[in-house]
Amino acid sequence: MSRVVKKSPSVCTDLPLDNTDICNKLSLLKQLLISCFGPAGRLKQIHNNIGGRVISTSTSSVLLSALSSSQPFINLIRTSVLNHVSRFNDCGLFTAILCLTLLEQAKQSGLRRNVSIIVNKHLLGLCTSYLQGQNCGCKVKLDFCSSQYFITLAFSVISSKPACVLTEPEALHISKLAVQAFLLTVPCNNTGVARLGKTLTVCVEGHPVLDSAVFPGLLVDMPDIFFLNAENLHGRSLCTVLFSASLAGDLCELGDGNIELHGDADTDSQILDQLLELGKQVVQDGVNLFVCQKVIHPVLQQYLRGQSVTVIERLGISLMESLSQLAGRFLHLFLIPPKAYGKVKELTIKQFGSKTMLHIHPSGESAICTMILCHRNDTMLSELKVVCQKTEHVLRLTLREPCALMGGGCTETHLAAYIRNKSASLLGCSQTEYLLGAEGFCRSLESVAAALDHKCGNSLTDLTHAHYWTLPADVVEDHMENSLGVCGCGLVESCPSKKWTYLNTKYPEFSPAPVSKGTHLQVRVLDSFTSKLSGLQVAVETANLALDVQYIIQDTN
Repeated sequence: MSRVVKKSPSVCTDLPLDNTDICNKLSLLKQLLISCFGPAGRLKQIHNNIGGRVISTSTSSVLLSALSSSQPFINLIRTSVLNHVSRFNDCGLFTAILCLTLLEQAKQSGLRRNVSIIVNKHLLGLCTSYLQGQNCGCKVKLDFCSSQYFITLAFSVISSKPACVLTEPEALHISKLAVQAFLLTVPCNNTGVARLGKTLTVCVEGHPVLDSAVFPGLLVDMPDIFFLNAENLHGRSLCTVLFSASLAGDLCELGDGNIELHGDADTDSQILDQLLELGKQVVQDGVNLFVCQKVIHPVLQQYLRGQSVTVIERLGISLMESLSQLAGRFLHLFLIPPKAYGKVKELTIKQFGSKTMLHIHPSGESAICTMILCHRNDTMLSELKVVCQKTEHVLRLTLREPCALMGGGCTETHLAAYIRNKSASLLGCSQTEYLLGAEGFCRSLESVAAALDHKCGNSLTDLTHAHYWTLPADVVEDHMENSLGVCGCGLVESCPSKKWTYLNTKYPEFSPAPVSKGTHLQVRVLDSFTSKLSGLQVAVETANLALDVQYIIQDTN
């Protein structure tokens, strides 16, 4: 059949970074992301122009997923950043802002694009080698014998998400809970291959944030709490059996194969008889807790409860996997082989607002825990849940690389000073071109640090350690020492002998000195080492990819 509407030709855009419309959209995206960046960032409300729910967030994963563009060039950058966030759960805004700033600096410098790509690639290698080296001056080693650095790392992630609307004591409380949950999911006495546990999150709306708590073991909803056998609430070990198959008596759950039925056979009563035989067996074997992932036949439930067995049905696959890890393996069939039973320590009842929950305590060491998250309304609670999941992932990354980077913009300014001090020349470009490209790279790093300030203050760096400082807009330079306090990460204190310079200005090259270990100050802001290193790599590589794009061919049909 012929087309109703004639097919339109594809649209070809050459040199997209020279296109005014695309550059304006990139600039707008950069301003949007900068306004969300850091603890003082602004919230964003996103609403699709054809309808749908309004999303309030400042988290990069939610923000970039909700944003859509008809421009493939912008979607290329957005998708690259989202891929980084899906893998590392942190530093999404850092990655996006740095990438967009590198593109902006490359355009302003007037360098040939292939030269910008060569210089960026070389400087990325320089940064990566320095950050992974033993003498890195902006890296902090984490000691698993102390929880202080881990709480600081968690607090840095949580406090940087203003959509959670947390006070400082509330953010600190959630940070401690996140670290507690993380440590509970790390097995202690595992001789073989260590398998990390799992933290399950239960949200309770309308209660204070400080009511949030972490419990070892599993908490499950118990709407039929009046069916719970009181004998099983005592502090004694309980024999447990778990089923993943439906026990409702459905023929489809009997497995594959052919079923032969006699004409006068009553299948329902025969299946029920088999279920009751199963019930008699578990009662005879001394089972106290009977759990099924799916539905349990009402007659079987009544029989088991009459025999003082606590019954839980419709648990779901997610909770079932966690309970099997806590209590023992679960069964797929009606037949119960020897040694198939698990153990739990005890059952207790917990009340959170209108929610009545059954707390299943592990009988020994278990890497399963439950976090109860409370907040004032649903929007804040949803954002807090996302942030806590990201924090858990960031903490787990420390098991791979037990270190962190100084936060608050100090890593960015420190790297910029380090690069400026490593002047060199490259094949494929002149010394002048290299220095011009390196200056653009350093200014991009410093611009990311400066984006943390949302009060129109002045951004500075000291000429000793190259840390980041913010000077309030209403303070004159004569009183600078008394107004600066400490640097962005909190590890360096202002003193009269220190010298500062404004960011994105020319200053004498120097090798940034590491902070003395004898300092009495404690670091206040930390960034995930693994996430930030990956974010730096993704930002530079995505910027290089964008610089290398010559044509965009878009199908408009």
